[in-house]
Amino acid sequence: MRHFLTLKEYSKEEILEILNLGLEIKAEVKAKTFVPRLVNQTLAMIFEKSSTRTRVSFEVGMYQLGGHALFLSNRDIHLGRGEPLKDTARVISSMCDMVMIRTYEHSKLEEFASYSKVPVINGLSDSYHPVQLLADYMTMMECGKDINPIVAYIGDGNNMAHSWLMLASKLGFELRVATPKGYECDPIVIADAMRFAEESGAKITITNDPKVAAKGATVVTTDTWISMGQEEEKTQRLLAFQGYIVDDALMGLAAENAIFLHCLPAYRDVEVSESVLEGAQSLIFEEAENRLHAQKGLMVWLDKHR
Repeated sequence: MRHFLTLKEYSKEEILEILNLGLEIKAEVKAKTFVPRLVNQTLAMIFEKSSTRTRVSFEVGMYQLGGHALFLSNRDIHLGRGEPLKDTARVISSMCDMVMIRTYEHSKLEEFASYSKVPVINGLSDSYHPVQLLADYMTMMECGKDINPIVAYIGDGNNMAHSWLMLASKLGFELRVATPKGYECDPIVIADAMRFAEESGAKITITNDPKVAAKGATVVTTDTWISMGQEEEKTQRLLAFQGYIVDDALMGLAAENAIFLHCLPAYRDVEVSESVLEGAQSLIFEEAENRLHAQKGLMVWLDKHR
């Protein structure tokens, strides 16, 4: 049995196998063919942090695969509150076929998975957001930007930056991460990425200069500067991130046919300009739809590898 907590535990071949399975399922959906690969199976969706795309994509995905998704908020269950997390894990996993958790501390995911009898999927934690990276890379595959890509991640050294580091270091492409001073990625995550990069041939650059990252990039991506739970830091962060907005000037440094990605929700004219977000290079809504298809590929793959 396999869990999907980070991309660290997956090989290049496994990641691409999941994505190609997702693309196969997507083609079936576009042809109005729905193959019940997970008929009568149940996905428990545990949300400590709310989300539009995560809930809709997992719930619709499980339905289209012939199964059922059960929404559980932190108001509905005692996730580490009144009942030990290991007890919750053993109870839910005895009744459901798969569990998706969207939470704050990554350690909660790890503890839950260690006691779960069924596969556990990271729907987002403060450390990683691996399902989003499956959607991002699927979008790159569909428009040919997976061929010798140069990806520029510009913004906060957060769970999205960490996940890009894992994906690049596993698949072996070039990634440039530009963050303000004091908002860099976790040194442990960087060290892991550099270690994996030695095996895959990935080229990883860590910088504080967004222009260095963007120059000649084929993919430019960013994330919100103020994540859920960081609202009290808003004023401080807006000052620290001045000059990091992905606007027309910054996109102008990228390759002529570069694409723009954002995991959403996006705050217009904060981390990205309205003109870039709504421009011809933006694939953010194709990327958002691919959460559905990539996660279906993931769930079917995990079911096959029990």
